[in-house]
Amino acid sequence: MSISLVSIYPTLLGTYGDGGNVMALQHRARLHGLDLEVVEVDPGDPVPESADLYVLGGGEDSAQTAAATALRTDGALKRAADNGAAVLAICAGYQLLGEYFPDATSTPTPGLGILDVRTDRLPKRAVGELAATAKAPLDQILTGYENHAGATHLGADATPLGAVRSGVGNGDGSEGATSGHVIGTYLHGPCLARNPQIADLLLGWATGTELPFIEEPEVTQLREERLRTVLG
Repeated sequence: MSISLVSIYPTLLGTYGDGGNVMALQHRARLHGLDLEVVEVDPGDPVPESADLYVLGGGEDSAQTAAATALRTDGALKRAADNGAAVLAICAGYQLLGEYFPDATSTPTPGLGILDVRTDRLPKRAVGELAATAKAPLDQILTGYENHAGATHLGADATPLGAVRSGVGNGDGSEGATSGHVIGTYLHGPCLARNPQIADLLLGWATGTELPFIEEPEVTQLREERLRTVLG
């Protein structure tokens, strides 16, 4: 089976190695016998509307605002998400999927309205390791690192991705948000390299099937070592 993936604005939203999420999806797709076709879309280029999976990374304030403006004008990502496409958005990408987020001057800036979340400023920037107990259908502890100043508030149509065990996350004890086939999170690492269960969930959504989780002992060992360091 072939899956189409669109990496959105990696030159703008590629801070902290988030491009590694595409590599992780390629690897996990191969494990499941799937053919993953990747298209990178640069700012100014039209976003394909018919892809199965979309990935957005993090970025600085100016890059985030520019990306949000371009994606609102283009409109294809919102239509694709509304039609059931799978979406993963990290940090700044997560914030811009919401109703609004703060720009470099802390002025509320319109997002895409894909997730029922709203972001303003934390009193103090969140920097460090982040661990959270995942919500169903995931059943692992989520691990990554965070570097953001956003306090993200979930509305009634969004569900937390997890409950924070160490770190800040959304700022209220929850981490990330999900709705339909959309996941937003503050987890860098890259997120999917450190949390392959999320990658398999996204690939399952993209294929319309429930994929079994394939454990890789070396990844499990690295996850356990990191979590022991963070959680004790």
